[in-house]
Amino acid sequence: MKADLRELRQEMVFNALRGSSGGSSLSFTIFQELATAIVEGRLPPGAEVNSAELARRFSTSRTPVREALLLLEREGLVIVPPRRRPYVSPVAISQVKEIYEIRASLYALVSELVVERATDDDICGLLSWQAMLQRDVEAGDVDAYFWHNVGFRNAEAALSKNVELQRRLSSLGLQMQRFRYVSLSLPGRLLHSLSDHERLVRAYTERDVALAVAVTRSLVLRGYHAIERSGRF
Repeated sequence: MKADLRELRQEMVFNALRGSSGGSSLSFTIFQELATAIVEGRLPPGAEVNSAELARRFSTSRTPVREALLLLEREGLVIVPPRRRPYVSPVAISQVKEIYEIRASLYALVSELVVERATDDDICGLLSWQAMLQRDVEAGDVDAYFWHNVGFRNAEAALSKNVELQRRLSSLGLQMQRFRYVSLSLPGRLLHSLSDHERLVRAYTERDVALAVAVTRSLVLRGYHAIERSGRF
């Protein structure tokens, strides 16, 4: 993975830790590696997490591993039962639906505010993210497309110039990213997603608030319906 993409991934995972206290840089490194593996599906629901193996791999005691697992548990990515090995949390389709409904409503507000508040230069800045998404689709690189998609959405939310709204979106956390990765990894989804993002940027450029809001809601809920049809959860 290219350095800029790796940094983007680190930034997104770090954002999930807002409001946390304590812990060490090593516990964050372990958290980051496990969180990314869960989001990208390399650790699927129900997979056990071996604390002893992690401690050996990172040449550390169990303490940083426990700290990392507690952060993962707070994010809803793992379950740490008493006297049993931790495991990746299961997912119910009802949970996926509810989170996507919240996300669709929040991003509809983002789109409304972007049209109202973003400058022409601000909106042009989204074109650089769009170009990355185009290259990723041409390369068939799901991982790169996913993380650049996260970057696009973060940049878009910043253009709303509403800090509290950005906090609400951030509160959906890594669990939301986990679902988004599943959706984008399904056959045909990259092309649909790219087309939707092109329509969204065009609506911003034309200052068409009704179209921007409609495209955003469609873009988000299309992701949910793809997961629902796949039967993955």
